[in-house]
Amino acid sequence: MMTGKKIILLFYFSIFTAVYGFAQNDSSFVFKKIYPGNFSYFTIDNLDNIYLLSNTNQLKKISRDGDSVVFNDVRKYGKLFSIDATNPLKLLLYYKNFSTIVVLDRFLNILNTINLRQQNIYKVKAIAASYDNHIWLFDEGDAMLKKIDDNGTVLMSTVDFRNIFDSIPSPEQILDRDKFVYLYDTAKGFYTFDYYGSFKTRIPFLNWSSIDVIANNLYGFSNNLLHQYKPGSLNLREYVLPVSFNNALQIKAGNNKLFVLQKEGLLQFLLK
Repeated sequence: MMTGKKIILLFYFSIFTAVYGFAQNDSSFVFKKIYPGNFSYFTIDNLDNIYLLSNTNQLKKISRDGDSVVFNDVRKYGKLFSIDATNPLKLLLYYKNFSTIVVLDRFLNILNTINLRQQNIYKVKAIAASYDNHIWLFDEGDAMLKKIDDNGTVLMSTVDFRNIFDSIPSPEQILDRDKFVYLYDTAKGFYTFDYYGSFKTRIPFLNWSSIDVIANNLYGFSNNLLHQYKPGSLNLREYVLPVSFNNALQIKAGNNKLFVLQKEGLLQFLLK
């Protein structure tokens, strides 16, 4: 008679066999490993650390060496909306419903909290770490991209978007990469600014999810495709995702890897 532990091991082995076999038949994806568990969200940083939010609201950081630390106080400020791990030494947790940013160190200890309402900022959908250790956000009330410090003080802001655009974007994601700030609205595309807040260009790729900018290339997912585009070129590359990814809860590319969150756990692939 099989024990409970053996049944669990057999269950994960069957997942591994199915996914590994499919991915090996696809020249673009090579299965690497699985992180088993019930997770609702994840992100990664540029040091190959993985941040996994469990269905019980425990945040776990797993290093590339397999070491882990946890943060159990996730729900103190309500439902966690997003995690920015651009700076591995300064993790940003954003609680949209309470307009609150919680800043964690690399051991997931709380460094400080920022209540945006105290700065008269009430409607923010997206935040991101800036290159100079501050925080970008898009204030939809003022229709401005702003940079704030750890006290919530506004350090700089762009002109009112209503003065330069016919239709105001409502970005779901902000990224600070390669000396540019990217705002992404799924209905309008990418809006690119320099570090002084000057608008540079708009790239109308619509309905992408889990966007990122890596080595001056834009990445995103839609319709079972991984898109890769280098701004200023005509080279849009598309990778067809395996059918086994269709029911993924979340997909993200980074560091020449592809991460696929399934109900059984997080799968990691090498991207050729």
